[in-house]
Amino acid sequence: MADFEFTLKSNKDLIMNATAEAIQTALKAIGTQAVAHAVAEITAQGAVDTGRLRNSITQAVEDQTVYVGTNVEYAPYIEFGTGIYVSGGRQTPWSYQDAKGNWHKTRGMKPRPFLRPAFEKNLDEFKAIFESIIGNIGK
Repeated sequence: MADFEFTLKSNKDLIMNATAEAIQTALKAIGTQAVAHAVAEITAQGAVDTGRLRNSITQAVEDQTVYVGTNVEYAPYIEFGTGIYVSGGRQTPWSYQDAKGNWHKTRGMKPRPFLRPAFEKNLDEFKAIFESIIGNIGK
């Protein structure tokens, strides 16, 4: 019998690190696209006055989650509506005075969702981005 020697080397750590980096890259790419879609949604709906809300839409990746949103205080009212148009909202009209002193009566504002549709309409795109980036690990 011939003597022989072999060495077994594990690349597990390299693969795990490459996978973790690829996931972060994919989530950032998905977040960037989601922001673009949310901006397009709010613009298409005409829910832009000053552009403050539209310009505030951002994304952040933490751990293995991508967050897309805004810190503008009135964003939930645009996304979900107010008064009679929101589940559990006020069902009776109310009056308010504007900055010029004029009085207005309202029953609320219809929702103009821009964040939810940005995700719901583009799930296939996000999946393709993820698969494309993850599929390139080790290439």
